[in-house]
Amino acid sequence: MSANVETMFYVREKPWHGLGVEVQEAPTSDDALVCAGLNWEVLQRDVYTKDGSFIAGYKVNIRSTDNALLGIVSDRYKVVQNEDAFRFTDDLLGEGVTYETAGALQGGRRVWMLAKMPQRYIIAGEEIEPYLVVMNSHDGSSGIKVAMTPIRVVCQNTLNLALNSARRSWTTKHTENVMNRVHEARETLQLAETYMGALGQNIDALSQIKLADRKVMDFMQEFFPVTEDMSEATKKNNLRLLEDMKRRYWDAPDLAHVGKNGYRFINAVSDFATHADPLRKTKNYNENLFMRTIEGNPLIDKAYKMVLAAA
Repeated sequence: MSANVETMFYVREKPWHGLGVEVQEAPTSDDALVCAGLNWEVLQRDVYTKDGSFIAGYKVNIRSTDNALLGIVSDRYKVVQNEDAFRFTDDLLGEGVTYETAGALQGGRRVWMLAKMPQRYIIAGEEIEPYLVVMNSHDGSSGIKVAMTPIRVVCQNTLNLALNSARRSWTTKHTENVMNRVHEARETLQLAETYMGALGQNIDALSQIKLADRKVMDFMQEFFPVTEDMSEATKKNNLRLLEDMKRRYWDAPDLAHVGKNGYRFINAVSDFATHADPLRKTKNYNENLFMRTIEGNPLIDKAYKMVLAAA
């Protein structure tokens, strides 16, 4: 496990981002927090200079279990404990939500939980499952973010497209009314339902956009160009990546029934973005891959814009 990931768990099978240790189930957020090693509190202390002078307007956040420094924040910052940040998902459990993974990044400065939403969607003849990700920071770098990412069941590709017609996430700052926002579980369900409806419409539209093989090659070469002014090493690397993406479009068994259209291309790019081995695997690679379930993946969004422009 990468040094950047402190603790986490996952349910049943190892998740596609490749992190964690297996547990059988985590039926409540309290259990999930214990499994993930997140059952600690954030404590706040006054801030002093090295010579002992008090610094007004700031607090230092530390972890209760080991006094690890999490961050220095404004005194307007309201702590949202791990237990509270994830508690609202228990409201969703009555609808059939199950927890899949949770953990801490960057020495506990960022924590997350991922839950499978209860709804099942059949889009373009395939099952797509929506997942809910909750991310919280204890260093002041961000607020609480709730995002949903759809997963194509047959291949575990992410389909978190940036749609103009529906939001995929919402964020709230660590201020006085933060807990009012965190507990808006019903709004989250509505967000998911609206986004999945819009995703279904967009996938249907993508399936109607026919793509000639030459056009697909043009798209892929825009991702990985090979030109005379490049170094031999760059050419070699881009050719390798290009061949990988080509196989994911033309040879993937799960796309055999899908026509040569925009939806097939989006899936090939998603498969590449989600599962392809990088040229150099940095120590934080898997963590960054997981973070793109929240922030969105620029490769997938670029492919989506390409197809729409070609329509």
